[in-house]
Amino acid sequence: MSKIRDLFAPRDMSQGAPWKRIAEFAFPLLIGNFAQQLYNTVDAVVVGNSRWGYQALGAVGNAMPVLNLLLALFVGISTGAGILVSQHFGAKNERALSRTIGNCITATAIASAAIMLIGPLLTGPLLRAVGTMDSMYAQCKAYLDIFFIGICGFFFYNIFAGILRGLGDSFSALLYLMITSVINIVLDLALVDRMGVPGVALATVIAQTISAVLCAVKLLRLRTVFRLQKNDLKPDPHYIGRIIELGIPSGMTQAVFSMAMMVVQRLINSFGDEMFVACNIMVMRVDGYAMLPNFSFGQAMSTFAGQNVGAQRMDRLKDGTKQGLLLAVGTAVVLTPLVLLFGPALMRLFTPEQSLIHLSMGMMYILAAGYIAMSVTQVLQGVMRGCGDTVTPMWISFGTTIAMRLPIAYGMVALLRHRGASLLMQERMVFVSLLAAWLFGMLITIHIYRHGTWKDKLPTPKDE
Repeated sequence: MSKIRDLFAPRDMSQGAPWKRIAEFAFPLLIGNFAQQLYNTVDAVVVGNSRWGYQALGAVGNAMPVLNLLLALFVGISTGAGILVSQHFGAKNERALSRTIGNCITATAIASAAIMLIGPLLTGPLLRAVGTMDSMYAQCKAYLDIFFIGICGFFFYNIFAGILRGLGDSFSALLYLMITSVINIVLDLALVDRMGVPGVALATVIAQTISAVLCAVKLLRLRTVFRLQKNDLKPDPHYIGRIIELGIPSGMTQAVFSMAMMVVQRLINSFGDEMFVACNIMVMRVDGYAMLPNFSFGQAMSTFAGQNVGAQRMDRLKDGTKQGLLLAVGTAVVLTPLVLLFGPALMRLFTPEQSLIHLSMGMMYILAAGYIAMSVTQVLQGVMRGCGDTVTPMWISFGTTIAMRLPIAYGMVALLRHRGASLLMQERMVFVSLLAAWLFGMLITIHIYRHGTWKDKLPTPKDE
């Protein structure tokens, strides 16, 4: 029984073997991210196999860049909250930890209200901006409107899960997410034939609200770690400012990435090929599973670094980073071939169209090497963020997305069109440009990690 309780307890990552603490945190997080990915995958699988066909699948794909753009800054807030929570937890500062969590709750409530009002007003213009085809527009807009009206559950789940991760507890959010993933699947199947694409949005909103409530109950029970009082909910410029300072660079990174995805989506729509629009959403869904270990280890390294900075255990950072890299790269090397091997079976979940499956797998093979490169990028950038430098990863992302991916994608498509290349060859450039951005991002991240000024922000190690 005590071992089960330990799974749900906050974990101090400033003690013990670094690789063991990272693995204990990362692998439940990996399963949790897998469950989170199921939300999006099930949506796509259900609509792709419904009577609405791959036009509905394309509608979900067109919704994603718009959805991610409007949620980007909040994702930054949750990242900043997790970093600040991990640092205060590592420093054993209960008062500052309580104030941080209280201000996170208040900021989330404000952000939820703003997006509920603004989101539905912007969905139409943004969908037109990415060139959404008329055959997909109505269902796509309805999907987004429902999601934004019910955004409260999504926001609060993410902020509460970020706080739990900052406390070293990656297991509780995992359990709650797995429970609500099952609820999401049941609701998807019940609603899609009746409502189409909007039905899966409604299912997701309900499931995410339940997961947010479960996380809130868990946090309220952690009275030995922090004690949340009514006064802690009062906005405090110091804590709000610190959360924004740490979170805005990550939010800006997500916003720029989302805007770039909108520009890429416009390029995809410009081919006038509904099958390629559906192919893109299928590849991105399977791609999400291949990326899960990378994002999980990146989040684990942020918490590891944050807690050790808070505890002033700088001596653990170097060894922890090396061990985290070995774990992340080793996992990516094992899982990437498995994703490719079982890729056709995964694609078959989305559609019975064999030509669409073949097209999608061709694009997956282009991206394969990038998954291993991204394992390095995520670990090193996770360490930087945990140490309080969220600006450097932001600039790296700007460079790889704006300076590399977009010019390569549009430039190569324009060149191939001018030379009369086949439509398939032009479409491949969408994924070639993404691979190039990942590889360049790894190289520049390694260079900056070794020689960058981000280390200057670290505090002086305490005297032993």
